[in-house]
Amino acid sequence: MAQYDILIRGGLVADGRGGDLIEADVAVTDGKIAALGKVMGRGREEIDARGLLVTPGFVDIHTHLDGHVTWANHLDPTTRHGITTALFGNCGVGFAPCRPEDQDRLVRLMEGVEDIPEPVLTDGLPWNWQSFPDFLDSLERRHYDMDIAAQLPHAPLRVFVMGERAARLEPANPEDMSKMARLAKEAILAGAFGFSTSRSINHRASDGTHTPTLEATEAELTAIAMALKDAGRGVIQMITDFEDLDADFGLIRRISERSGRPLSMTLLQMPHAPERWKGILSRIEEANRDGLSIRGQVCGRAVGGILGFELTFNPYSFCPTYQEIADLPFSKKLARLRDPEIRRRIIEEAEVPLDQRKAEIARAFASRTVDSKSTARKLVDYGVLFPLTDPPDYEPTPDKSVRSLAARAGKSAHELAYDLMLENDGRTLLYNPGANFASGNLDAAGVMLKHENTVLGLSDSGAHCSMICDVSFTTFMMTHWARDRKNGLPLGEVVRALTSGTAHAVGLTDRGVLAPGYRADINVIDLDRLKLHPPKVVYDLPSGGKRLTQEADGYVMNILHGVPTYREGTPTGALPGRLVRSGCLER
Repeated sequence: MAQYDILIRGGLVADGRGGDLIEADVAVTDGKIAALGKVMGRGREEIDARGLLVTPGFVDIHTHLDGHVTWANHLDPTTRHGITTALFGNCGVGFAPCRPEDQDRLVRLMEGVEDIPEPVLTDGLPWNWQSFPDFLDSLERRHYDMDIAAQLPHAPLRVFVMGERAARLEPANPEDMSKMARLAKEAILAGAFGFSTSRSINHRASDGTHTPTLEATEAELTAIAMALKDAGRGVIQMITDFEDLDADFGLIRRISERSGRPLSMTLLQMPHAPERWKGILSRIEEANRDGLSIRGQVCGRAVGGILGFELTFNPYSFCPTYQEIADLPFSKKLARLRDPEIRRRIIEEAEVPLDQRKAEIARAFASRTVDSKSTARKLVDYGVLFPLTDPPDYEPTPDKSVRSLAARAGKSAHELAYDLMLENDGRTLLYNPGANFASGNLDAAGVMLKHENTVLGLSDSGAHCSMICDVSFTTFMMTHWARDRKNGLPLGEVVRALTSGTAHAVGLTDRGVLAPGYRADINVIDLDRLKLHPPKVVYDLPSGGKRLTQEADGYVMNILHGVPTYREGTPTGALPGRLVRSGCLER
């Protein structure tokens, strides 16, 4: 008789706590780890893991799957990269709470901030909720190939309470703040894991208006944070531009001091301020020495854009001739792009400086400063634009840039980029690393990754459907930082950062560790064979909407709550994933 549901034998186990790896068996019963070590007995299914790596399932705490979880059951490509739990509702944007008359406003905001097309959201969202508890109840009725967890986003909360005044960025009055605090506590007690907000000037709706939370006062933010304190749980997630470092961090610190709740904020090396991250990190370190719980959310690779003729942007997006054909069906657009006269005109127009509005869009996309006259700026700098190879190189050297390749080929950079993007039936993509790549490498990201007061995040899974595909950062951490990079990181530490490091930072204390009693969320990985494929475009969103997806080789098996969900990257069809509510954990 089998004593266990699954018995994984002889794998090299990284248990998620950052220590040395050990050769061990892992036994699973009733969705939990039953034993680890030399396990006697038999399993109903036995997996020979000799020569393979066994880890806890990865936990992604910074996604924008708010819409996807309402219409999809298979949340790929997130689940294809070893992620077994994802937290959404980041950066202050989302869809609950929401009155019917505000639905369009929230759709435009998500479309603008996170590049999820309006027709996709309009067709996909069921809107079978108004309050945040109603939203959670609607998700609880659904099944997934991974677990999901939610945060309360500030923008819909503010619009729900203040209506048009929120969109006009008016300050909340005492009654408004009292209502927001009451609803925030209600959301946390219903199962939200935290509250998120944005103070970024780059976060705008598709109609150009700023996010409603941009100028929310310290009093408003403090009132909401104190509601989390009153609820006795919940984290706070923020993004701000840190243009005034002392003022912005001072506000963050005071909110943390008063509420006592764990707080994290986006931490990146920005190209226009390449040293500022050091000042932010030093202030985070000081705050933690003083007893606060403040972390920087960091990413192990550049947060960069992907460009192509099939995507939202390419180097010629603002050229008049390109704009004439931009909205054609892709096959017809591709035929026009192959016309030598069209090519000549677009490349010629690409030399013309951008006007101010287009320059602002370019800045938001490429995270670069734009001079006030816009005399020489283009959408991208060809010196930091690279073809996406197979496997993709996310830390490319300057000699691999379009500018360098063009010089060696005797072409202009405009010509080469155009011709590259026509290859592979017009589907070759170019990579424009922005944040974390100001020095032409990932050294700054490495410093952030190693710091004790940071936590991995910023995949933005589900967002930027035709601009960014950073959901694969988990696989990249395993291949680049733990295996291939000369100055990398210990494998056990990378696994800890992707598992217990993220899970426990947001209160998911029942997972992220391979030990008896923890949830049996497990990855079995062939580390030698682990490999990323280039991103590609698929058309599988509601209304036929497109998105970037990315596959990987080397994930032998993914197990969620003791149930195999993927075998060699192929879904088994099992959907054991559920909504996880704070306060209702299994351990």
